[in-house]
Amino acid sequence: MKGASLEAILAAKAVRQPIARLVWLANGAERLVRSAAELAEGSDDALRVAVERAFALDEGGLVETADGPVFVQPFNPAPRLAIVGAVHIAQSLALLARDLGHAVLVVDPRRGFLTEARFPGVALSQGWPDEALEAFGLDARSAVVTLSHDPKLDDPALQAALRSPAYYIGALGSRRTQAKRRARLEEAGFGAAAIARIHGPVGLDIGASSPAEIALSIAAELTACLRKPR
Repeated sequence: MKGASLEAILAAKAVRQPIARLVWLANGAERLVRSAAELAEGSDDALRVAVERAFALDEGGLVETADGPVFVQPFNPAPRLAIVGAVHIAQSLALLARDLGHAVLVVDPRRGFLTEARFPGVALSQGWPDEALEAFGLDARSAVVTLSHDPKLDDPALQAALRSPAYYIGALGSRRTQAKRRARLEEAGFGAAAIARIHGPVGLDIGASSPAEIALSIAAELTACLRKPR
């Protein structure tokens, strides 16, 4: 790896910027890209698909192109999940997401709910949700799920998430609750396109009923959103 490439990769890692290294084996030429869109229009379709997969699936390897084989090597920051509301669903979701490779933060200013005994091995914040998420630093490899069912906690978190490039935003609640939430977000100045980013009712429709099953449906949906090429 060329020194300039290494420096750029380390700089991208420091700010959680996904980056991929492309190496043309025929001549050793290197190029760094931060998205498939950076490839010139009309570039090799196989290479473009390989780069999309590298960012979406953390999957690299050799790809045959019109210019010969190209090695694609992704350097993606680890995905992260911020859960707002230290409820029973959050206990299961925190562990599932952690096992799926996410760095997990659980946010709840209610001290009685947020304890290390209930959430072993994950980061905890007793700050107000919007302030906690600002400190967390939401980026394109971050997800936010609100579970408190309390607008005083969920709404500030959702507003912070909608102002960010988070890859997944989910909110617990019935369709009636979601309608009321949309109305509040509209009053706060968010348009229909922004509000449509919220997955609500949260999770894939698998007929989940118990907290653990609902957590599973959420984990499946955020995984699908993370892994789908964008």
